[in-house]
Amino acid sequence: MDRVIYIAMTGAKQATLQHAAVANNLANVSTHGFKAEHNVFRALPVVGEGAKTRAFVAATTPGTDLSPGGIQQTGRELDVAVRGAGWIAVQTPDGTEAYTRAGQLQIGPNGQLQTAIGLNVLGDGGPIAVPPDQEIAIGKDGTVSTILPGQPAVAGAGRIKLVNPPAAELVRGEDGLFRLKSGQPAPADAAVTLVTGALEMSNVNPAKTLVDMIELARQFEMQLRVLRSAEENDRSATKVLAS
Repeated sequence: MDRVIYIAMTGAKQATLQHAAVANNLANVSTHGFKAEHNVFRALPVVGEGAKTRAFVAATTPGTDLSPGGIQQTGRELDVAVRGAGWIAVQTPDGTEAYTRAGQLQIGPNGQLQTAIGLNVLGDGGPIAVPPDQEIAIGKDGTVSTILPGQPAVAGAGRIKLVNPPAAELVRGEDGLFRLKSGQPAPADAAVTLVTGALEMSNVNPAKTLVDMIELARQFEMQLRVLRSAEENDRSATKVLAS
């Protein structure tokens, strides 16, 4: 009896955790550059003393759907979208390097090129600084050019570091940014290009995500029914033994 209870209990727990991940995907359906997270359930034997008759439900390491989202034209000069595979390198608050596909860029208060959440965009030699009182233009290769009124563009501000490490080497952090499992910075890849005046949309499919939420709710309800059935069977067995 306890085997049934244990499996149903762990199944209900993992269904709840997966429901939270799917809800987070749905909440970010309009977040630029967001990549959907997914989990898979599996059965694992309980390792320990006694007979190996127990198993529990566990989720695999959370994975990420790295397929590109749709490109939305905005016409804004500082908006960029990665074309195909690749990432934009940014500097996290602790000074390490991370990667994002959210290309809604801006000029920070200190004159540095930043993401919409205030992370410095990295170039070949570190954060990219923009001279004051100058407009900038971003080329498809990531080159940041400065523009004086009435003058041609000058490619002197730097070049955005674009990388394309293997997907298997990337891991998503709690801040939503991606990093290499090794913790080392990825090398720049000249083959990665940008679409200027555009943003990449989230790759979350709203209809499929809603269906997944309904399916997980039913899985959770099914696990609770198993627990209730186990309780009823236990009560019936107790009556039989007491008679």
